[in-house]
Amino acid sequence: MSRRIMHPTDFSTASGAAFKKAVAMAKADRAELLLVHVLSPVMPVPGDGYISPKVYDEIAASTRAWAQKQLDRLLKKAKAAGARARGLLLEGVPHEQIVRAARSKRADVVVMGTHGRSGLAKLFLGSVAGRVVTAAPCPVLTVRGR
Repeated sequence: MSRRIMHPTDFSTASGAAFKKAVAMAKADRAELLLVHVLSPVMPVPGDGYISPKVYDEIAASTRAWAQKQLDRLLKKAKAAGARARGLLLEGVPHEQIVRAARSKRADVVVMGTHGRSGLAKLFLGSVAGRVVTAAPCPVLTVRGR
């Protein structure tokens, strides 16, 4: 039985299946559901030219506002389904922040989606889920997105 279930989300369809599983687990165990989204730092692409600090700050603020809106939407869905849920918006490298949050929030299990990439796509894009599995302080349940 889990007391605290963490669901990291990137708001993709792959995360959707894991969200449903995490909500069902939280309801069944009467556990707290912690929804987590990690904002990656805005990185200008070389060759784009100069980006003023003001424009950079506007992009970062817009990204943060969009992510918070998406997180609030998921929280509302989780609560409507009968789960006790709260959200956490973090910044940094996704797999590092997920592992750090799982440790600091004392998650009993992490339920996250996987895109199911293989071959060159996995080589170049990597796998956040794979990195979390190897470094998390608790069990990680990966749910393949459909």
